[in-house]
Amino acid sequence: MAKRERVVRMSVEQPLWRALTAYRVLTMVYAVLLFVFTREDFERPLVAAGFLAVLAVWTLATLPKVANAAGCTKRFLVADLTIALTGILLTPLADAQAQTQDGATLPTIWTAGSVLAYAIRGGWRWAGFASSLVAVANIIERGEPSRDTLHNVLLVWVASIAIGYVVEVARASERTLARALEIEAATRERERLARDIHDSVLQVLAMVQRRGTALGGEAAELGRMAGEQEVALRTLVAGGLTRRSHVSEDESQGAVVRIVDEPDDGPQDLRTLLAPYAGSRVTFSEPGAPVLLPPAAAGELAAAVGAALDNVRGHAGPGAQAWILVEDWPDEVIVTVRDDGPGIPDGRLAQAEGEGRLGVAQSIRGRLRDLGGTAELISVPGQGTEVELKVPRGKAAKR
Repeated sequence: MAKRERVVRMSVEQPLWRALTAYRVLTMVYAVLLFVFTREDFERPLVAAGFLAVLAVWTLATLPKVANAAGCTKRFLVADLTIALTGILLTPLADAQAQTQDGATLPTIWTAGSVLAYAIRGGWRWAGFASSLVAVANIIERGEPSRDTLHNVLLVWVASIAIGYVVEVARASERTLARALEIEAATRERERLARDIHDSVLQVLAMVQRRGTALGGEAAELGRMAGEQEVALRTLVAGGLTRRSHVSEDESQGAVVRIVDEPDDGPQDLRTLLAPYAGSRVTFSEPGAPVLLPPAAAGELAAAVGAALDNVRGHAGPGAQAWILVEDWPDEVIVTVRDDGPGIPDGRLAQAEGEGRLGVAQSIRGRLRDLGGTAELISVPGQGTEVELKVPRGKAAKR
């Protein structure tokens, strides 16, 4: 049994969370050691010691919170920033000279870790919010901030916003990479299925077609149907494995096998919608590049082509050949459906519309009219019929 491709996603954020965890521990140790070696400079060392004890316990207890994005909740971020702001505002109470000197605050550079958590978790907007609160707290703590204070505040503000922006770009790149890997894995799986189908189902259908044609009679009809299914299956394999909803009936009952792609949010490739119509009696010619239209417009145009083929099978006879030609122009998309049937007698369309048969009036012209396009039918008795469907890109995009 063949092994399926599995996409392994790597988070670009995880190294940042690890670095933040280490940063918080190291800066907590730095703040404590700074107090130990300069405690004689504090007028109220007990205030500083009490806050630093809380800071140490909080840092160690919340290490799992900054291990990943799931643990770093909004409630935690608010509490963490509150501790940092409280430490800044308590600094003058523990050391009155802090307002007249550019000394360190109680949490020192540990405060930057709290702001970085906002940046990694929520991007540059969250980082800007947190760093602005820290800036206000530092200005209040200084009373009359000096130039160095303003420089430090500006540095934290710019650095945190820059890191937040880089995180957002990294997340977008990660999503793009993951999508590319998924597409690559799906392509490999499609190729594997195509090989399996080619080695089994398609060969069996081809053999049934050859043997049925050789035997004649009812076996020849069975061979013909096997040949049509072989062509349809080859078209499906070549076009890729896409999600489709379908309504199918046997052609002997006068209906077309219709396969329609489920619409996506983005533009739809018209070729993938029309390719399933190809068969032993329907030739499909397409451009080499995708023919992109809004999903609704592409679906309506494909349905109009299906209605035209219904008319070919219903009125041109079971042996009639049909051709589908897709032309992709900058300002419009043109799809032509032509057959080699007996053609339509003059006045027959008006008579059919008067009898309530609205296949051409509604299924074809009505659909194109709703798209802002046109459907032109040219038929010469004895020379077949040609239906030209035109969809302007500008009007189709408004659908």
